[in-house]
Formats: sequence, C-alpha cells, structure tokens
Amino acid sequence: MNKKVISVALCALLYALCFYVEAQQPEKIPRIGYVSGTGDPSNPGPYVEALRQGLRDLGYIEGKNIVIEYRGAEGKLDRIPSLVTELVQLKVDVLVLPIPGAIRAAKQATRTIPIVMVTGSDPVADGLVDSLARPGGNITGLATLTGDLSGKRLELLTEVIPRLSRVGVLRDADEQSGVFKEYEAAARAIKIQLQSLEVRGLNPDIEGAFQAAAKGHVRALITVTSAPLFLQRKRIADLAIKTRLASMYQGSTWVEAGGLMSYSTNDLEAFRRAAYYVDKILKGAKPADLPVEQPTKFELVINLKTAKALGLTIPPLVLMRAGKVIK
Repeated sequence: MNKKVISVALCALLYALCFYVEAQQPEKIPRIGYVSGTGDPSNPGPYVEALRQGLRDLGYIEGKNIVIEYRGAEGKLDRIPSLVTELVQLKVDVLVLPIPGAIRAAKQATRTIPIVMVTGSDPVADGLVDSLARPGGNITGLATLTGDLSGKRLELLTEVIPRLSRVGVLRDADEQSGVFKEYEAAARAIKIQLQSLEVRGLNPDIEGAFQAAAKGHVRALITVTSAPLFLQRKRIADLAIKTRLASMYQGSTWVEAGGLMSYSTNDLEAFRRAAYYVDKILKGAKPADLPVEQPTKFELVINLKTAKALGLTIPPLVLMRAGKVIK
C-alpha cells in the first residue's frame, strides 16, 4: 500500500515538474520579414512605419509579441532576390513585400511561408495569384491599381494645363512593369502624345531626362514609381519646378517632397491594412483563403506651394476634388 502511495506521489511530482518546465519555456515570438527596394536598416521609411502602426493598432508591440526582420536594398534592385532568400532561410512566419521583384523572388523561393503583398500591378495578370477572390498558393494581400489610374492622371493634367498636347513619362528602363503601356493606351484615347524619358541604375541621369523633355517641348511630367526614382523624389520635384513642368505622381509621398499632384490610393493606408493580413495569418488563416483586396477610394493630393512656384492656378473644380491640399 505504501509503495502505491509513493508511486502515485512520484508521478504527481514528475507531472508537476514537467508542467513547471513547460510553463517556463519562452513563448515563440512571430517574426515578420520585410524587403524594401529603397530603405536601409537605419531609415526604413514611411511605409514600414505605416505597417508598424497597423500592427500596433491590432495589439502587437514590436520586440514584445512581434519582431520585424527588415531588409533594405537601398535602390540596388539586383540585391532583392538575395534579401528575400535570406529571410526565407531565417524561416520567418510571414513575408510582407511591397515590390514586384521581391514578390516574384519569394514565390520562387518558398511555397510554405505566407506572403502578404502590396502591389500596384495586377497580381492575376502577373501570375502571382489564381484570382483575387481565391488567391490559391501562399500569396495574398492588396493590389492598389496603380496602372488602372493612368487615364485619370492624364485627364487631371489636362484640366490643370489647358491645351496640353505632350507629356513626358519619367521611368526606370530596368523596371519590369506594364504601367507605361497603360499610359500609352490612355494617352491615345484623349489624343495626347507621350515622350518616354528612360533612366537606368542607382544614380539615374535625371538631369539628362529633363533636358530631353525640354527638347521634346513637353509641358507636363508623369513619374512612374521605381526604387531608384523614389530615392530621387525630392530632386525630381525640384527639377520639375525649375524647368516649369507640372508634375503628376503615383503616390502622395512624392507631393509631400514638392511634386505638384498625385492621384492614387492612400499608399500609407494600404501598408497599415497589410497588418490586417499579417494578423489573420498569425491566427491561423491561410493566404489561399484570404481574398486580395482592391481599393474603393482614391485620393487626389495637390501641393499649392508648388503650383504657385510654377505660376499655375489650380481650377476650383479640381481643388474641390482634392482629398488633401498642401499649402
């Protein structure tokens, strides 16, 4: 009888010890991998901060119950695949990727790590997902319809500049994007001529592009966002003012840097919304079952200081449609 009592007591003690040891094990903190085409570890930039804000709103505290493994290509797009591979090898819990090259690299590198994309292109046409409603695979996120807004951007320029007939399109020749074709189609529809102003590399010849625009007698400029050009956004805005070109952009951060206008989704809100997908995935949802979101609201942002420097008067009907005016 005593042996049975001792045996039961020992079993109970061992069970209690096991429970205690298990309770003392540190809880695994989820790790989010993020690859930027422009930033560096000391200055991740506004989009990463927007993602962080979205995570904070959902109760995540960086360093306490979530970790962001940040990698920045600093404009060197050829580094992106290796940065993605590095995060895949770290076995992060979710990848958040804002650039097409990183999304394609991740799609090739892993079929198991969930990927949350924020892309301006059509993810179905690009072969990233099966459909918007049922993405399939391990990729979901947000598609911000950058290319679909090409016609509206051109129309807004014609409203601001009467009898506009020729527009320059500043773009990175190395960027694999169909956005310029979208602008070409939109320009044909409203009988505007486009001049392609191509630049290349981490230090693009911006001055040369503006000289070509002057020779081509363009009166307005559209910039197609890419990592190297985004790093030069203040310089581009300043040169547009210096050469008296009305400038249109694909995101409000360009206007905050001194550009004239942008028409797009609220780009920072898109990155805050990406946190929703991260949260769902960490709680067990599969990317294949989370529909890709498309925006329902678009924002016109106008910089009146730049308009004044250009000697432009923004028509009242255009101003009334602006979601944000910088004075």
